[in-house]
Amino acid sequence: MDTEAQLPFEQTHPLDVAPALRALQSDGTVHRVRTAVGDDAWLVTGHAEVRRLLADDRLGRSHPTPETAARTGESVLFGGPLGNFATEAVDHARMRSLLQPHFSPGHMRSLRPRVDALVTQLLDEMAGKAPPVDLVAALALPLPILVICELLGIPYEDRDQFRAWTQAAGNVRDRDRSVQGMAELFGYGKRLVADKRRHPGDDVISRLCATDGVSDDEAAGLSMALLFAGHETTVVQIGLGALLLLANPDQWQALLDDPSLISNAVEEILRAPGKGGTGIPRYARTDLEIDGVAVRAGDLVLLDNGAANHDPTVFADPDRADVSRQAAAHLTFGHGARYCIGAPLARIELQAVFAQLLPRFPTMRLAVGVETLRIRQDVLTGGLVELPVTW
Repeated sequence: MDTEAQLPFEQTHPLDVAPALRALQSDGTVHRVRTAVGDDAWLVTGHAEVRRLLADDRLGRSHPTPETAARTGESVLFGGPLGNFATEAVDHARMRSLLQPHFSPGHMRSLRPRVDALVTQLLDEMAGKAPPVDLVAALALPLPILVICELLGIPYEDRDQFRAWTQAAGNVRDRDRSVQGMAELFGYGKRLVADKRRHPGDDVISRLCATDGVSDDEAAGLSMALLFAGHETTVVQIGLGALLLLANPDQWQALLDDPSLISNAVEEILRAPGKGGTGIPRYARTDLEIDGVAVRAGDLVLLDNGAANHDPTVFADPDRADVSRQAAAHLTFGHGARYCIGAPLARIELQAVFAQLLPRFPTMRLAVGVETLRIRQDVLTGGLVELPVTW
């Protein structure tokens, strides 16, 4: 056991594991930490333990006394407990059963041609600009928003508005701003649901509205959760994935030389950026032991899938980017009952981006030094502020 470490850890390079986290990892798998808002928590960093605990029903997202529970940050969305302690498992199973049909691998595969076309369109627009160009603004941000808007049946012209609300809802530093963002987002969801009840379309929100037993509030809540999760994280992954390849020109070249490595490369892009140090929040529903450490009921346990993705016992030389690596054991999408429902869609978007970006711009390179790039610290998902590139 180590002395209590303070979150968040300072990340000295946008792709690298924070030095303080690396030091913790070398000292065991379970660590006492203090969250950004000063609460005590356990940080679990080993791959085997994180994977096992993600599927352990002795941990959950709810808490019997949420008002006194430890928090990771000020976001109302993920900063503290979610859901009803008594009915969490049943409620979660219901949510999955309502959403799963819309995100089946078969249904996602049918979207691939449309995603490919959207990527082509964005790259056409980018090619018409004089470099340097911000790859976040030109590609990483608009693509996931375009895709999730089409999937859910949300007007793309509303993007600046709902993007501001999702950013506010995910704000980890300002509770009032997060509350306001969530309220605006939910209100927007209710307006969309009312519109779909009157004018249904071929989209997820319309189909949720047509499902027996789904109230307007439930349809709005589920839809806005999908809107947030369906674009925020993929924006981050596209930006960091492009940076990973541009910062490792040998890997960029390897993909250019052998496009059949795209699927592999996407798994490595999902694994390799050093995003550890926060973790997927869970609350102990009972007393339990994690790798010899006694955890009490109600304790906050952070399952650090980013650190787990850099566990050298699972990934040899984990800090090296290698597009030929078999990296499918990564835990970026979680594991078990809460495995990310949108994982197939995220993979399709990432594969489409990198299958087209490299052959279209084979000479692309960073327009600034990596050390000047900034990671967002104020929002839950992090990600690059901008990524200036030239070609």
